[in-house]
Amino acid sequence: MDIPRNAFLGLLAAVALACGPLLLATAEDRPAISSDDALSFAICPIVYPLDQSPSQRGFHYLFYGNGFFINRDGYLLTAAHVLSQLTDSQAYIVLRLPMAPPRFLKATVIATDKDHDVALLQATPNPFEGKYQVRFLPLANGQPTPGQSVLAAALRPSRLKDPHTFDAFVEDRPAGQVLDYESSRLEKDAPETELLLFGHEVLLGDSGAPVVGADSQAVVGLVEGRWLRVNGASLAAKQSGGGVGAAVPIRYAIHLLLQQGVAWHDAPAALSRQANP
Repeated sequence: MDIPRNAFLGLLAAVALACGPLLLATAEDRPAISSDDALSFAICPIVYPLDQSPSQRGFHYLFYGNGFFINRDGYLLTAAHVLSQLTDSQAYIVLRLPMAPPRFLKATVIATDKDHDVALLQATPNPFEGKYQVRFLPLANGQPTPGQSVLAAALRPSRLKDPHTFDAFVEDRPAGQVLDYESSRLEKDAPETELLLFGHEVLLGDSGAPVVGADSQAVVGLVEGRWLRVNGASLAAKQSGGGVGAAVPIRYAIHLLLQQGVAWHDAPAALSRQANP
């Protein structure tokens, strides 16, 4: 059985390459996500601005989902279906500053893997060279096994139907255990994608957010949506009064990074792996 793409969008939308040498990251580059702030600053809303000038609430925008940074060059990952709602429009992200209102930055689409619902973007100008409150997250070397704890982290505007840049963000931290892995076609005629199922409700706007291993503190997947299929995992979650979230395992994103020659950081040793150009 397949999960229809429109089911995910309706619920969650407002929205043979070899790797090169391992390079030890410097202390300055080493990702640190032991604190809540570090994880929070690695994620960013993906939006489209509607105003040319601000109102009393700042700039008005449309909110589509989340992305997260993977290195100091301003590269970030998200779910491809988050961008599909923008059609041919320029994507932007909202970033926070310590002593000023949030600002928009352009997020250029570098590559997409629609079959497995992964997209790679780059923020311009590079926010890591400015005063923005930004961090990046390491990517997991393997995948968690059923029973291991994971959490997702996503930002949503507090006024979801009418967001402006001066409005506060609400952070979702759905946490639960890995329940199982299931395969599904995320696009018509696409090959099957293995999905990580975890025991927690996924909320409107969480698409594209990172799912982090509680032990490794590294990204193990990207939020795909709510798991809608009836199976053992969903029945058990329903009986316990909870929901089931579905995530695309991070290995699909790593394959895209290898294809594009983009660096990322492993955990826990925080090594930077660069694909051969």
